[in-house]
Amino acid sequence: MTSAITTDDAEDAAKLIAFGMRPRQRPAKDRVYRELVVRYRTENDFQGLVERMARGLGLKVLGATEDIGVALAALPNSIFETKIEDYVRVARQRGEGERLLHGIIHLAVAALAYPRPADLANDGYTGRVSAEAVDRAVRDTCDRLREKAAVAEAGGDTPTDSPELEKVWSAYARRPEAALTKDGRLAMNSTKGMITRALNFLTEQGFLAVAGAGEDGWYRTTPRYQLQVRELAATSAFEELLALGVVPISSHGTLRTAPPKSADRATATATPGAADEGLFHV
Repeated sequence: MTSAITTDDAEDAAKLIAFGMRPRQRPAKDRVYRELVVRYRTENDFQGLVERMARGLGLKVLGATEDIGVALAALPNSIFETKIEDYVRVARQRGEGERLLHGIIHLAVAALAYPRPADLANDGYTGRVSAEAVDRAVRDTCDRLREKAAVAEAGGDTPTDSPELEKVWSAYARRPEAALTKDGRLAMNSTKGMITRALNFLTEQGFLAVAGAGEDGWYRTTPRYQLQVRELAATSAFEELLALGVVPISSHGTLRTAPPKSADRATATATPGAADEGLFHV
């Protein structure tokens, strides 16, 4: 940063951050936004100013392109952070189990959107997901976990040291795939209802775009979501989900499970409040 930075530059930096807080706005439709993105990408001092101002607000600049504009993520404990606890509360559901179920669903969406590490690394890759595909992937994982537990029990193996993990997946398997409310709408406590809410939330945030019609229509990923998933893969929240035994990437585009990294880690993850980490950002 140099002394050449002026108050006008500071105002422009604030404008660019404000544009980034509107995920549906695109530089192609706003000349001022487009010019500010170009400044960010070509002027090192201005880029540094934007990033420091964002950090002071509790935000991190993930990237900026003339296609998607500025992509921002909330830093831990930021006022802009949407925690899983708040997300579930808005969904009118309660309890530690509900938070973990919603976390698994969002992890499944990311896993199916980017089934291979190369897909997540490829800037030109566009993933596709649907409520049906997500529900099928999670239930397939539930079935394989149940089979694994049955084989272990039949062989006289000692009980798993991750009973909390089994409870969560069992709770998902028992939850009805779809149920209707009295007025004929999809019940939000069914797995399809929970997944639909997740897909709608991601669409509202500019992470997904509708690519098909109907309740089971497909959604395509946006470059903004790709940046967010890359960021998620480096967060403690993602690490805690891994410690629960969920590995999001597989060569078949489905979820697979793995043992927790350590017993201590698994125990810490299962304690109340562990799912309150911020998984979703502006």
